[in-house]
Amino acid sequence: MYESFFGLTEKPFQLTPDPNVFFASKLHKRALSYLQYGLSQAEGFIVIAGDIGTGKTTIANHLIAQVPKDEVIAKQIVTPKLSPDDLVKMVAAVFNLQPENDTKVANLNAIELFLKRLHAQQRKALLIVDEAQNLPLESIEELRMLSNFQINGQPLIQSFLLGQNELKDIIQAPNMEQFRQRIIASCHLSSLSEDELAEYIEYRLKHAGWDQGELFTNDAYSAIYQFTQGIPRKINTFVDRVLLFAFLEDIKHIDAEAIAAVRKEMGEEMAHQAAPLTNDGMSNISSNNGSDDNVLTLNTGQLPDQRYKEMLLEMVEILDNSVEHKIKLSQYVDKLLEQKYKTSYSEIDSDVNSK
Repeated sequence: MYESFFGLTEKPFQLTPDPNVFFASKLHKRALSYLQYGLSQAEGFIVIAGDIGTGKTTIANHLIAQVPKDEVIAKQIVTPKLSPDDLVKMVAAVFNLQPENDTKVANLNAIELFLKRLHAQQRKALLIVDEAQNLPLESIEELRMLSNFQINGQPLIQSFLLGQNELKDIIQAPNMEQFRQRIIASCHLSSLSEDELAEYIEYRLKHAGWDQGELFTNDAYSAIYQFTQGIPRKINTFVDRVLLFAFLEDIKHIDAEAIAAVRKEMGEEMAHQAAPLTNDGMSNISSNNGSDDNVLTLNTGQLPDQRYKEMLLEMVEILDNSVEHKIKLSQYVDKLLEQKYKTSYSEIDSDVNSK
């Protein structure tokens, strides 16, 4: 909607990871280098852990887009809480293997034969396991067992594990010693710094065709960082909304005031969605008339303003893909457009009458 207003060729901020739009922060470069190193070694496990929305899947997609298809068959799976048997079935399925009997033994045999055929063709298999923190210990151990498929001591499949911070705790379990011994590199992804946030936004804008100098003021970048804490997924969601607001308000240079306005709007929307209702239909959240203005009163006690903001951020992420949120956003846009054009017509009528 706002692309033509800013002279963009595409939307610069989207939730779906795009391997062609890879911003290489210091930590993202390191993580990608570890994955590339692991691929060159053709053995062992690489583990990348980090908070939600820090770009783990984006790095994996970027790597898959880079690997030569005639040398490496790279597949990616996103894992729910799979049992070892179900994990083996998923690995077979992702490599398009369909044994006659859908048993664990049949799937393992099919995987082994497939890997041996690749080895004969001087090719190798790479399995990227996303959301690996969901796997039970037994299923992670099953991945280790898959690496036992070898020819002359050369592993036939290599696995990279990507997951949230809980993955580190899982791997440190006492009975995971054998798995830990096969990890050749690991890296932790954290959020962007404030300087990197500005570079990230500018990078994505330029990739989408922006060529008109600075769109955001330094104060605006600081305000965006305060709200998103430098998490790329939250940056994408929030800045997309900021650009929509700027389009509707005819703002060509975005400052901290515009950021504050969008934060207020989103806060009001989320507060409306979040407020639990009592039996009489009234919200359990109310203003505190005491001395502390940064506290909201909930039926369970006092909720600090900072925690409330964190709750709103979490809800923003959840509602991004909800139909209800999309409908409300469309209604909001329609309302603002109506107000905008009413204002324009009033100005035209005034000019005509004055003449």
